[in-house]
Amino acid sequence: MTRKIKEIMTAAPVTVPRLASVRDAARWMRDSAIGDVLVSDGAPGDGRLCGLVTDRDLVVVRVLAAGRDPDSTNVGDICSAEPVSVAPDDDVGRAVDLMRRHSLRRLPVLDDGRAVGVVSIGDLAIERDPDSALADISAAAPNR
Repeated sequence: MTRKIKEIMTAAPVTVPRLASVRDAARWMRDSAIGDVLVSDGAPGDGRLCGLVTDRDLVVVRVLAAGRDPDSTNVGDICSAEPVSVAPDDDVGRAVDLMRRHSLRRLPVLDDGRAVGVVSIGDLAIERDPDSALADISAAAPNR
């Protein structure tokens, strides 16, 4: 039987409002031991998804290396707008296909436009190849 996204995703993703500062997003990532936050058009945990920001975006791609100020830059200004996503009832194979085609490491899981989870390459490794090094690393508790 084919597994569904809702069976392997990380539920209750960290969602930040689009007007939150990049520094605040970085703190949410640190405090939650995660590498991404979802950006919404409302208050945290409320509103429709409008983007995704990763730790790599903050450091390498869009903020620090670009010389932007993390206190005055909003996540809405630097997020990946309209990210590729999946639905909770989609087959896991759909996530694999989308990640492969778009060279992605994470996919928001949306239910009627609202974020209900995130599925990562690590989640897929644990599901598809539990004996792999990536699965072992992904299943380990984070060091803080």
